[in-house]
Amino acid sequence: MKATDLPLLSSFSRPTIHPDGSRAVIAVSRPDLAADRYVGQLWSVPFDGGAPRRASRGLNDSSPRFSPDGARLAFLRVVGDAPAQVFVMDAAGGEPVQVTDQPLGVGIFRWSPDSESIAFVSRVPEAGRYGTVKLLGPAAEPARRITTLNFRSNGVGYTTDRRSQVFLVPVPSPAGEPDYPAAPSVDQPSPEAPAAAPKARQLTTGDFEHGAIAFSPDGSRLAVVSARHANRDLDLVSEIFSIALDMGAPGDPGRISPVRISPQGANLDVQALAFAADGSLYFLAGELGESGRDFIGRPASLYLLDPSGAMRRLTDETLDLGEAGADISLAGDTALVRVRSRGRVQLLGVQRDGTSILLTSGDLEITGQDAVGERILVSHRGPATQGDLGVLAGGVLTAITDFSARLRETGVIGAREITVSARDGYPVHGWVVEPEGEGPHPVLLTIHGGPFAQYENSFLDESQVYADAGYAVVLCNPRGSAGYGEQHGRAIRQQMGTLDYTDVIDFLDGAIAQTPGLDADRVGIMGGSYGGYLTAWTIAHDHRFAAAIVERGYLDPEQFIGTSDIGSFFSDEYTGIDPERIRAQSPQAVVRQVTTPTLVIHSADDLRCPLSQGERYYAELARNGVETELLVFPGENHELSRSGRPRHRLQRFEAILDWWAKHLPSGANSRDQADPPE
Repeated sequence: MKATDLPLLSSFSRPTIHPDGSRAVIAVSRPDLAADRYVGQLWSVPFDGGAPRRASRGLNDSSPRFSPDGARLAFLRVVGDAPAQVFVMDAAGGEPVQVTDQPLGVGIFRWSPDSESIAFVSRVPEAGRYGTVKLLGPAAEPARRITTLNFRSNGVGYTTDRRSQVFLVPVPSPAGEPDYPAAPSVDQPSPEAPAAAPKARQLTTGDFEHGAIAFSPDGSRLAVVSARHANRDLDLVSEIFSIALDMGAPGDPGRISPVRISPQGANLDVQALAFAADGSLYFLAGELGESGRDFIGRPASLYLLDPSGAMRRLTDETLDLGEAGADISLAGDTALVRVRSRGRVQLLGVQRDGTSILLTSGDLEITGQDAVGERILVSHRGPATQGDLGVLAGGVLTAITDFSARLRETGVIGAREITVSARDGYPVHGWVVEPEGEGPHPVLLTIHGGPFAQYENSFLDESQVYADAGYAVVLCNPRGSAGYGEQHGRAIRQQMGTLDYTDVIDFLDGAIAQTPGLDADRVGIMGGSYGGYLTAWTIAHDHRFAAAIVERGYLDPEQFIGTSDIGSFFSDEYTGIDPERIRAQSPQAVVRQVTTPTLVIHSADDLRCPLSQGERYYAELARNGVETELLVFPGENHELSRSGRPRHRLQRFEAILDWWAKHLPSGANSRDQADPPE
């Protein structure tokens, strides 16, 4: 794969199965370089062996969900540069109708059990902001008065003046006659245009954020995740509330008072909800300790809240059920969740008594699932697929799509899995991706973000592009990573740059020793976010590297507080609060030890690791005479490499390859090849 092959990287939504079990619908999107945006449509996939067909024609359609009665299909659609709204079409196809018209768009939505309504979560702008007053731009808005520690979010911006609220809207029939604009008359010279969508009823209000939602089986109430306790600005605790849908009235959210139904004092970070037929509520949550903010290395677990209010934990800390964004599906009495383990993500079935069984195996990364009756469908990634659908039956996963065929035609290079013993004997697990041709090849040590995340044995565009350019790519999951148990994930708590540093260095040495085609004398290092942290820390202590790339790095724990959207808790938990101990873990504190040529990449709108982290690190390198460059991408946030504008993603790859061509040339990537003499 070359950098210019980015448009071949299709990504999948969570699938939805028609209630009759005959077919599924999935949203498939991809970056488009000509449009410089992400484009995608819905695809209908039959289970009888027929070919998938495109089921919508929108610019960017996503998040499909069949109604419980199977008559309609709801999804999110982006029209032009407007935010995503809910649309509904007949399940058999046809012209969709718009269901919502929220100023800032819609995120989460769910069908009611009777298929007549949709609940959704949307940010509500404060009057006078975010386009609510015509021609009043952001620079002319009133000043913001900040009274909380947490007031921004990466990819969103300010949040205190546009809280996420819960709404309920009736669903119009796609078969109904549309409203027509009235012509002017003497009595009505300027008639109002028909409403773009039905009026939605706001169910929540106040200075609170709202997350996951789920209807009760009888449709009488809605469960919602929120943080409403007095100390919510000082911890990470979220709770489950119930909203009785027969209370209140349109335009009068104040009469609706959500009632907390999760146990008080549980200190959980609740992430996903799903009701069982008897009214019991499954949910995913991570424990936060007595402080309510001790999140490090704590995997999400599955819980069950029965109708009486009793709560049980169904899985323990040995099973890592993922991060925020994970979901729960029900297949009869079995809850289906995803579990991370050693660079894979498998589907796990959990019974009410807490017994569980892995339903998939092998080199898989399950990214979504749905079930109707005994039929289970998953979207998945793997070493040779960026995303496809598979039907699970009898423990066997059978692929029913092949959206990665063109990607494989570019030449996917397989990864070799190895385990290396660190200097203290601890096993460090990872992979080596070797380029084609005779070695010895220059080596790139790449480090993932998180830290509580994992490299996976799935197709990774980064490794493929670098290997195609002639580099051997070495990547591992050091202590601090996810997928290897809670002890592994918490090993670097308040001792960053210790075991994680020696793990990646020892893995690099072991990978080179085990792989004859790797050149130990020509090595580079790179990483983003936490990977940027560990890259910066490493080059201050090990000077073997020909060059380094520090991207969107967490580089100065002290300056992180008050500038990052997670600054109120991340540094305190990962590096502690003692000033000397913080400096002992800070790349900025040891930057004067760096002699390695270093490219610093950052995004202008990064609120997770703010631009100032990269700017200060770059400035100190330059002041100390280190060869360095700062590359800043306008309009991008922390997710540049994963979901940034397609042209920016291509430019990023080109800049990275150019840096390596200059400082660590390969047979396929050198300045001589890039700029041949005239």
